[in-house]
Amino acid sequence: MADQNPGEPITLDTFLRGVWEENPVFVMLLGMCPVLAVTNSATNALAMGLATTFVLMASGFMVSVLRRLIPKQVRIATYIVIIATFVTIVDYLIQAISLDLYNQLGAFIQLIVVNCMILGRAESYASKHPPVKTVVNSAGMGLGFTIGLLALGVVREILGAGTLLGFPLFGESFQPWVVMILPPGGFFVLGSWLLFFNWLKNRKEQRQLDAAVAAKA
Repeated sequence: MADQNPGEPITLDTFLRGVWEENPVFVMLLGMCPVLAVTNSATNALAMGLATTFVLMASGFMVSVLRRLIPKQVRIATYIVIIATFVTIVDYLIQAISLDLYNQLGAFIQLIVVNCMILGRAESYASKHPPVKTVVNSAGMGLGFTIGLLALGVVREILGAGTLLGFPLFGESFQPWVVMILPPGGFFVLGSWLLFFNWLKNRKEQRQLDAAVAAKA
């Protein structure tokens, strides 16, 4: 499989594109299942983000290394096997580090295998670019995904439990918004963040339009 722009250098945009312009959560809306399910606390959000980033980088590197050897007819099945291998490694690592955390994340660790973001990057990027560039791009996508998870997890934990990473922030008089750590809270916080980023995007476009009009005047 031929590389796309094999001579194109690695730039800062290679890394940052997944953080902002192609953010998996707030722009591409990928991996919504774990985004809504495990972000009832910042700890869970961070753990899932780091686990997904590791799988994304490791599987992307392996797919890139083997991209010329994988037959086109079985490439998707091969990508899934590669991704599943690293998900299994993450699964056992989390069990070894913290069984409580593993129980809180539940089946969503194993479901990283079917995260469309990871399979999509393997097909659209890793299979067409060299290993180092793939790892850099995957790291940016993983950071963007982790930021998205934390954006939800921090808000939901603070409002829903009055804590951050398990540490209390308010006095005993604080009344938690229990709905925030329940499934409806995930939809509400995600919708609020999407509304905020859409407002920023429209504001930026309006400023560019006003600048263009002023330049023509």
